[in-house]
Amino acid sequence: MPHSWWMASLIGWNSKDKGSASLSSPKPLFTLAMHASSLVVDIHTHILPEHIPHFAQRFGYGGFVTLDHHCPGCARMMKDDQFFREIQANCWDPEVRMSECDQHGVHMQVLSTVPVMFSYWAQPKDTLEVARFLNDHIAELVQRYPSRFEGLGTLPMQAPDLAILELERCKSIGLKGIQIGSHIEQWNLDAPELFPVFEACERLGMAVFVHPWDMMGTPTMPKYWLPWLVGMPAESSRAICSLIFGGVLERLPGLRVAIAHGGGSFPATLGRIQHGFDVRPDLCAVDNAIPPSRYMGKFWLDSLVHDPVMLELITNLVGEDKVALGTDYPFPLGELEPGKLIHAMPWHTEKKSKLLGQNALAWLNGPQAT
Repeated sequence: MPHSWWMASLIGWNSKDKGSASLSSPKPLFTLAMHASSLVVDIHTHILPEHIPHFAQRFGYGGFVTLDHHCPGCARMMKDDQFFREIQANCWDPEVRMSECDQHGVHMQVLSTVPVMFSYWAQPKDTLEVARFLNDHIAELVQRYPSRFEGLGTLPMQAPDLAILELERCKSIGLKGIQIGSHIEQWNLDAPELFPVFEACERLGMAVFVHPWDMMGTPTMPKYWLPWLVGMPAESSRAICSLIFGGVLERLPGLRVAIAHGGGSFPATLGRIQHGFDVRPDLCAVDNAIPPSRYMGKFWLDSLVHDPVMLELITNLVGEDKVALGTDYPFPLGELEPGKLIHAMPWHTEKKSKLLGQNALAWLNGPQAT
C-alpha cells in the first residue's frame, strides 16, 4: 500500500515517541488513520527554540532576534531593542503543538524556522552558526517525535559553499529539506551564485520550501500591515518568476520546490506574466526560452489562500497533485483551523486526501512516496 512506512510509524508511534506525556496512549485520530488517504500533513509551520542565545553579544553587532519571556506562555521576539512579534508557547513547546494538532486532526507538521531568523544579511560564518543552532533544534524534535514532525533546515544562502556544507549536514541529521527566502539579499533565486545550492538539493533529494521575507516596498508602505498583505504575495511571485525565467526549474527537473501562501500573487497574474513573455521575449526570455505556462505542475504550492475561488484556481493551475496543506501555524495570518478550506470544497474524497496529506509526502520524499 502506498505510504506503508508512514502508516507503520503512526501505528507504532507510542513506542517511538519518548518523553511526551501527550503521547502516552494512542489517540482516536491515529487509529482512524489506517489508510494513506486519511493522512493530514501540514507543510507550512514555524517553530523556534524556547531560548535563543544572544548572538549580537557573541558576534559583536546587532540585528539578531532574542526572546523576552515576559510572562508564562508568552514571549516577545526582539530585534535588538525593537519589538518584532508576540508569540505564545505553541511557537516553541512541542507538547502544546501536538495537543493543538490533535484538536484539529493534523497527524504531522513539517517544521521550519521563522523567516526573520534567516540572517542572510549577517557575516556568513555567523549566519552558519545561527543556522546550525536552529537546525539542530528541529532535528532533535524530529528524532524525539518521529511520527509527528518532519523538519526543514535553514542555510547561510549568502555563502553558497557554506550553504552546501550545511545542506549536507541537514540531510545527515534527518531533515527532509530546507526553507529559503524569496530572495537572498540582492540576489533573486535565478542568481548564478545560488544554482549550485539548488543543484545540491536535487542531488541529495532535499525538498525546498520558498517563503517570502524581507518584503519589497516595506519602507514606503508601513501602514495597514501592507508589507504582509501586499509585499508577501509579491515576494512569492518574484521567487517563482525567478526560478522559471532563470531556467532553474528547466535545468533541474528533479528539484522539488514548494512555494508558500499558494504562490502569492503569481497564480492570479500568470496571464499577465505569460503575455509579457510572449510580447517582450527580448526582456523575459533572455535566460530561458520555455514559456512560463509550461511550468505549471512542475512545482508545489501550499493551500494557504483563505478563499475557495483561489484554492480552486491554484489547484486547476498546477494540478491536484501539486497543492499541499499549509497553514503558517502558529501565526494569525495562517489558517486557524487547519484543513478547513480543503474540507469545505465541493470535491470528492480522493482529491481532498491528496491536498490534505498525500501531496505533502510526495514533495517531502520524492518519487518513492507515490
